Amino acid sequence: MKYRDILMEQEDLVSPGISACQGCGAELCLRTALRVLGKNTVVAIPPGCLAGAGVVGWNYDNGLKIPVHITLLDNTASFLAGVKELYDYLDEDVQVVAIAGDGATADCGFQSLSGAAERGHNIIYICYDNEGYMNTGFQRSGTTTKGSHTSTTPVGSLIKGKAQHKKDMPMIMAMHNAAYVATLNPAYMKDFVSKLKKAMSVKEGLSYLHVCSPCPTGWRFNSDLSIEVARKAVKTNFFPLYEYENNSFKLKKVANPEPVSNFLKLSKKFKHLDEKDIEEIQAHVDEKYNNLVNLAGENIN
Repeated sequence: MKYRDILMEQEDLVSPGISACQGCGAELCLRTALRVLGKNTVVAIPPGCLAGAGVVGWNYDNGLKIPVHITLLDNTASFLAGVKELYDYLDEDVQVVAIAGDGATADCGFQSLSGAAERGHNIIYICYDNEGYMNTGFQRSGTTTKGSHTSTTPVGSLIKGKAQHKKDMPMIMAMHNAAYVATLNPAYMKDFVSKLKKAMSVKEGLSYLHVCSPCPTGWRFNSDLSIEVARKAVKTNFFPLYEYENNSFKLKKVANPEPVSNFLKLSKKFKHLDEKDIEEIQAHVDEKYNNLVNLAGENIN
């Protein structure tokens, strides 16, 4: 089935009435992922934007049309590892999937995720990276870009936003030798669907999918620009699309990449950055991308 057919014909397993913000990248990713995964899926969602938006339901009513459980911030991967072990014991082939924000992935939940990857539990872990703890007031997380203006990294006379560069979670998971690692972006749905289906085909080991999830509310851009912001993240090499499996990398090359300033200028959380700040981010983006080029070798298309 072609990806367009999947998106058009497969059932939407998310209630139409959840209260995500307009233009929420995470909601689009959730709906798309569940169309691909289908009903034979059990989902865990830790505290975060999607849990707060009512995906896990109100008043004992489920916000999804499949089983979903709200875990703790720090135990999502270990919880699902146990769930998968139970289904394996019962000899039932069920997709066991985490859909977690970057705070519950790169920070609070990293220990359990690292352990699940090291032990090789056959789960799919999807991180929607909106670069912060967005549902509790836009605090910085480990994956927040350097220079970002957040409620815990304000801009003033003493500091100019977050002082550290973004934590590279996909690369960290690749260095765990997870069975499958990929970066996904809602502006590139054919690639999104293809990588998710590949993760579904993995029968041994953990699959980790890292999704660029622009946040209109926290990043401060108009809600109708979500896909444009996501697209610019790829076109500027800020968020490269790549895969890791069988100890090798595959990279989708961007022809004539744009300067990273074209991505940064779309979000007001970066509006205070001066030319020197932007040059530093550009240098970091170039360094990370060149590293991927070296790792991919001939596997670049």
